[in-house]
Amino acid sequence: MVYDVIIIGSGPAGLSAAIYAKRAELSVLVIEKAGLSGGQVINTYEVDNYPGIPGIGGFELSVKFREHADKLGATFVDGEVSDFSLDKNLKIVTLDNGTSYEAKSVIIATGGTPRHLDVPGEVELAGMGVSYCATCDGAFFKNKKVAVIGGGDVALEDAIFLARICEQVYVIHRRDQFRASRHLATRLLELPNVTVLWDSVVRKINGGDKVESIEVKNIKTEEQTSYDVAGVFIAVGYLPNSEVYKKVVETDGAGYIIAGENCETNVPGIYAAGDIRTKDLRQIITAAADGANAITAVEKYLNQF
Repeated sequence: MVYDVIIIGSGPAGLSAAIYAKRAELSVLVIEKAGLSGGQVINTYEVDNYPGIPGIGGFELSVKFREHADKLGATFVDGEVSDFSLDKNLKIVTLDNGTSYEAKSVIIATGGTPRHLDVPGEVELAGMGVSYCATCDGAFFKNKKVAVIGGGDVALEDAIFLARICEQVYVIHRRDQFRASRHLATRLLELPNVTVLWDSVVRKINGGDKVESIEVKNIKTEEQTSYDVAGVFIAVGYLPNSEVYKKVVETDGAGYIIAGENCETNVPGIYAAGDIRTKDLRQIITAAADGANAITAVEKYLNQF
């Protein structure tokens, strides 16, 4: 079967695209890697900026997105894309199990993977106190001291969440002000059990079979200090999941697929939606908007044939 559109990824962009595709009566296949829809939103404790449903949990919002797509009859398959190629106007998507699917158009909505610090102890203690998901692992550190690395929205959201259950939260940021929204920064700085270490970077994570401490360096004074912590939550950005697609579509220097507000790439019939594409603002609402815009562009493309 040749689908009208294959959507790779089932975060807000992919699910929005699936909803709009079914409403447009297109034949659509959604490929999701983890067997669980929602993308990064699943790991968000609370979503406070999605219109109409302030304070909804990230997992709950993801479930609602998926239920909407299911209600309209979207088809989902589990798998990781291992190869992506073209055969004239056909797009061929091959999964790691060897199964291939063909479509007239493809929407790449694969999001990103957490960026690592690349410091000693990070890899060795992953899963033993080093985490990239506070909402997944935070409960293991109840009444303990933890550190959050980063200064963006995700880092501050993680720190606010952890402050509810942990004895002490150190927020370590390499600059002298946060990149996160003022609203989040204000909420964080009001918390009595949060200490912000400005102009600082983690040099090493120490521990045997679990995290025991971190070594932090102030990049202005060169002073190095050790802090006893049981958990280290790393939130220093994401790397776009675009490697498989780089041989077909153009990407920028950071690996994001180059596409405008209509989500069109340099290849006709291939679109990039959500956090994977070049854009100024990466939020749930902008990802969902990308899904709608991408399907609108797909419809125009398919009308040529």
